[in-house]
Amino acid sequence: MRYTSCVQDLARPVERDLETLGAAKTAWAGLSIELKIALLHTLKRNVYNVAHEWTAAACEAKGLDLNSPLAGEEWISGPWAVLYAIERYIRTLDEIDEYGTPRLRAVREREGRTVVEVFPNDLYDRLLLTGLRAEVWMQPGVTPEQTRERAGSFYRKPHAGRVALVLGAGNISSIAPLDVLYKLIAGGCVCMVKMNPVNAYLQPIFERAFEPFVQAGFVRFASGGAETGAYLCGHRAIDEIHVTGSEATHRAIVREAPGKTITSELGNVSPTIVVPGSWSAADIRYQAEHIATQKAHNAGFNCIASQVAIVRKGWEHAAALRAEVQNVLRAMEPRPEYYPGAAQRRAELAGEHAQMRTIVDVGADDYAPLFEREAFCGVLAWLELPCEEHDFLDEAVRFANERLSGTLGANIIVHPKTARAHPADLKRAIAGLRYGCVGVNAWTGTGYFICETPWGAYPGHTLRSPGSGIGVVHNARLLEDTEKSVVYAPFRTFPKPAWFVTNENAGAIGRALCTFEMERSPGAFLRVAAQALKG
Repeated sequence: MRYTSCVQDLARPVERDLETLGAAKTAWAGLSIELKIALLHTLKRNVYNVAHEWTAAACEAKGLDLNSPLAGEEWISGPWAVLYAIERYIRTLDEIDEYGTPRLRAVREREGRTVVEVFPNDLYDRLLLTGLRAEVWMQPGVTPEQTRERAGSFYRKPHAGRVALVLGAGNISSIAPLDVLYKLIAGGCVCMVKMNPVNAYLQPIFERAFEPFVQAGFVRFASGGAETGAYLCGHRAIDEIHVTGSEATHRAIVREAPGKTITSELGNVSPTIVVPGSWSAADIRYQAEHIATQKAHNAGFNCIASQVAIVRKGWEHAAALRAEVQNVLRAMEPRPEYYPGAAQRRAELAGEHAQMRTIVDVGADDYAPLFEREAFCGVLAWLELPCEEHDFLDEAVRFANERLSGTLGANIIVHPKTARAHPADLKRAIAGLRYGCVGVNAWTGTGYFICETPWGAYPGHTLRSPGSGIGVVHNARLLEDTEKSVVYAPFRTFPKPAWFVTNENAGAIGRALCTFEMERSPGAFLRVAAQALKG
């Protein structure tokens, strides 16, 4: 009775919204690129106008002071990530409108794959994200010619309108808007967006941001729990579904929506492979802050939060690095575990009395739940792998591929001297990691917010065995048949990256980044640079 009553209560407004979307899907499919670009420009202005309110609401919900450096997480992974993506989609549509296809800068063959360089694209990219670069590897057998021919091919063939259901995530506030953008631009779908109950407070803000799409009938928002989600998944008006969540949620959707196209991003147990080398004390401190960021950003509630640090047993700096990571975690500003179930998961994985941010030592031969289950909290497993130094990378990659659950993101940290001394080993490791995003001296979280890179699990999963998910989102260059993204960064950078949990000026940098992305002017860049130098 309770379920039936719930369905009856939600059916009336949802039915009206679905009827509106159904009527608008043909119009969206046939809308000119010029008009889509105009809508995106209005969306960009609206997102900028609500950015402060958006960030303040997220900080309040997560128990953060808006004036705290930790508020930078909300500025950067919230409105800035969306502003960045909108700008990249506009560029791609401009190119398709002018040339008929996205203009891919560099497409070449390497390590048995076609590789597309997608970042940086202009001087601002080089200045704002110093030394960062990204490439996309295509699936085996895809040639450079095919890569160029297939990019943006959606816009070169007729297609019918479709209605997509986007089931939003509750952790990072930009996930749902970015998923909607991908479905709109890359999939030609109008979208019903079901907010996650954890961050449903953002719905009125998102509705104002997406107002031109809402007014035209191209986007609708709904809230509610599992009953609402189940009702929408099974509804005849929904043609396809995208979910960011858990594998259990994916399987439930498959049961509710047999025969429908389902894509998903389901997280994973993320490894951080630390390649042994000769490090200075400054190197150890910087990389400790880097690893702590991979774990503690957003209190650990990230699908690609580092979960298993893999170092070589006997490496001379292993103990010092572990101690320094623990020091960084302990010194961080206190914050609540806002995501439901976090304290219970932490107790199950690290013990009843484990601190909110804690390191657990594990062995390669242990039965370790931390290898099989996404923690989604502040627990980091520390694994010292017994092997010869020259075998370490191969053994670490094998362990990550075979013992750790999921295929979304993996990190490698390697000193440049070590990388130069063993280039073949590093290339083999990058090629061998079966993950949708590989970060080399860059947390894979950067692969999330650089929207040029496809975001999703390593391909090969099925509806019945979804792993870390099926399909991709983001992918602003509209590439097809992708295998993985690889993001590279310098071993150490100055200024300190804005997303580091130790950046004392992250909030001001995040605000300045939003203004820059809106204006993209020399003055706005200089304001970002001035704030970055204070971090």
